[in-house]
Amino acid sequence: MAKANDRWTVLPHKPIEKLSDHVWRVQGSLPNMALKRVMTIAKRGDGGLVIHNGICLDDASMAEIDAWGPVACILVPNAYHRLDAPVFKQRYPNAKVLCPRGGRSKVEEVVAVDGVYEDFAADDVVSLETLEGVGEQEGVMIVREPAGATVVVNDAIFNMPHVGGFSGLIFRYITASTGGPRISRLFRLFVLKDKAAFRAHLHRLADIPGLTRLIVSHHRMVQDDAAGAIRSAAADV
Repeated sequence: MAKANDRWTVLPHKPIEKLSDHVWRVQGSLPNMALKRVMTIAKRGDGGLVIHNGICLDDASMAEIDAWGPVACILVPNAYHRLDAPVFKQRYPNAKVLCPRGGRSKVEEVVAVDGVYEDFAADDVVSLETLEGVGEQEGVMIVREPAGATVVVNDAIFNMPHVGGFSGLIFRYITASTGGPRISRLFRLFVLKDKAAFRAHLHRLADIPGLTRLIVSHHRMVQDDAAGAIRSAAADV
């Protein structure tokens, strides 16, 4: 399992995408990997920000976030996505750190955890759910706005394009992570416990009224047919 950063370490990243009044997204790099990671920021109805899968950004980008609202919650979406969690807590000491119940012990190795997803105080805009069938190791963030709803998942759904080189062969044929939307082989082997329960939960997410956007924590989001993308991933279980 990757170590966590103990200082603010900025890796290459794209500009912040301001997708709606309540959802921002930014994609960044990982050290020595073709795999990209995604941070999603949701703005609650009370103005507080929820950071999902925090990524250290450059000063100008962090200033944009700070100008948008106070960071109220830092979500560590599973035990493997804790790289920048400690430094986000250092930067925002008043923010609550939450993670899925099944990953809490591993997340607590690097940062103090204030609670689990069930402890999140949902409002009319932002809510959390723990995914069924995965041993409480992952959850989902849902953002509801008049313009439509956004579903944010972590490793439960991959939407990574095929890439070249040796790593591309590994992602395509060994981990089965590319060519999504899909459920990776690693997720099925090490996280998935109950296929039927997991598939049913994905279908409930696809049925959210007004669903317009699916954001995953690695690579591409889906904005043209989010419900169809989720159902396609469910068929891959």
